[in-house]
Parts: sequence; structure tokens; C-alpha cells
Amino acid sequence: MEISIGKGGVRGRFAPTPSGLLHIGHAWTALWAWALVRRAGGAFVLRIEDLDTARCKPAYVEACLADLRWLGIDWDEGPDIGGPCGPYRQRDRQALYEQAVAQLAAAGRLYPCFCSRAELARLAHAPHGLAGDPVYPGTCRHLTADELAERAQRKPPSLRFIMPAKVWRFEDGIMGPQRYDPPAGGDFVVRRADGVMAYQLAVVVDDAAMGVSEVVRGADLLDSTPRQLALYEALGLRPPAFSHVPLICDEQGRRLAKRDGDLALASLRQRGGPQALIGWLAWVGGLIAQPEPMAAHEALAVFVRERAPREAVRFSNLHLRQLLQRYGMA
Repeated sequence: MEISIGKGGVRGRFAPTPSGLLHIGHAWTALWAWALVRRAGGAFVLRIEDLDTARCKPAYVEACLADLRWLGIDWDEGPDIGGPCGPYRQRDRQALYEQAVAQLAAAGRLYPCFCSRAELARLAHAPHGLAGDPVYPGTCRHLTADELAERAQRKPPSLRFIMPAKVWRFEDGIMGPQRYDPPAGGDFVVRRADGVMAYQLAVVVDDAAMGVSEVVRGADLLDSTPRQLALYEALGLRPPAFSHVPLICDEQGRRLAKRDGDLALASLRQRGGPQALIGWLAWVGGLIAQPEPMAAHEALAVFVRERAPREAVRFSNLHLRQLLQRYGMA
């Protein structure tokens, strides 16, 4: 299998989850991921992260592809055009994840966890780790053989990865030097009790298999990095470089959600071209002095790593609506 890395020796990706419509926050992150690859002359991959088949819908996949094309973002490999690293939908890559789980299990890096949702909810007052989540205290890590057998008769277990007790350091391409002390979030689930693979495992397996050299994604996933570095190490894989883009938030500092339908790209693209939105994103992100319409190929000149903000980007919903109205998109 020959993987194209482009003239710049760089492979990047954008990997949305089709559990709802993409919004302007996704556009911001996608533009950064795409622009940094294209500026380097690299290859860009689109991967659909649809592991959770109950939440991910085919209609959202189609809307995602349409939204990205509307923005002017193109890709060299993806679910619609194929490529040497396919399939490009996670639901079709289950065998790869099972192989990784088997490798980790054989190395003694996993253990079954029988904790229920209610039991985990009671950890709310425990010490918190990554992304504010409580650190799992290792309740099931030291169960005896008899205890394991007894609990297995009552419910199927999830599988947890044993997080190494070490300091994790890495240089983020936007956020700068990062350090995470033990337990760095603690032991985490790699396969749920219902058999669905967890994001942490799938993303590591896929980025490695697809030859991704730099991961550019939202800052909400920054805390995932030590866990993923641990998986790369345990699986004997070379990790990519990481760059985390600050999120777009409302005036109260709340991150956007897929339920914010009025800010959905599918809604905006029915009203006109993307130039006003791209220009506004560049302005609100501090990349240009005044909001002015620009196409995606023009944004390559301003979506420059050295200009990327390090703090969350707040916006006024009213100002955005006024701008879109000015260009006939409101």
C-alpha cells in the first residue's frame, strides 16, 4: 500500500462525528486542519468517526460532506472518493480495532471493568483529571479470579487500559509545551460493555494506519493526548505531532453544540456562499483586522500557525447575524 504524503511530506485529516449537523465551530477547526496541510503542500484525509451507530446517521454524513464542499475544503482521500487507507468510515474498520485490543490484552495492558453507570456517577466527588472527569479509582483492576467470574455472570464488562504512572510531555503545535502528571486521567475504557470501541483507541489505530503525521483538532481534545500517547506506546506505533485549536464559544464562554441549529452550516449554505462566514471566522479569531469576505483558498494566507490564538474565541451572536444579513445570508 502506497500512501500519498504530498510534496510537503505532511498528512493531515479532519474526522467529524456525524451525530448532528456541523456548526461554525466545526468550520473553524476544519479550516485550520485543512489550511495547515495545504500550506505545507501535504495530503488531506477526511474520515468519518461513526462508531456509535445509534447516534450517527447517514443523513448527517451526507450533510457533512456537503458542508465541507460548500466551505471550499477539499480532500485527497475520503469516504466518497476512496484511497489507499480505506475504508474511511470507522464503522467499517472494526477488525483493526479488535486486533489492537487483542494486542493490548496479550501484553497485559487491559482489564475488565464491571462498574455500572450509577457506580461511575458516584465518582462525581472523586479527584478530577482530564477534561474535568473524575479519575477512575481502579475499582475493578484488582478483582480476584472468583470476583471476576461472579461479576461476569451478571453483566458484560467494558475493557479498561492501564494508564502508566509516568509524566507525559509533548510540544503542541499551537498551545506550546504540555505536561500531564500521573495519573493523567487514570485508567480509561477502550471498549464499552456493549462492544462499541471507544474514541481513544479507534482514533489512535486509524491515525497510525492512515499515516497521519499531524493531528489538528479542537482544544477540547487536548486532554485526550496523554491517553493517546500511552496507546501509541503500548501498540508500538509512532505518534503524530499534535496541534489543538482554541474553540469558538458564545459570549458566556459556552462551547457550541450540534443542537445550535441556527448556527449549523447546513442552514447557512442554503442562504448563500461561504465567503462571509470564512471572513468572519478569520476576524473573530484575530487573524485579520476587519471582517471581510474571503474564499477558502484566500484563507490559506491568514490561517497561519503563528497567528493561531491560544485562548477560546468568543463571539457575539448578534454581530454574526448582522454580518450575515449584510451579505444576504440572514
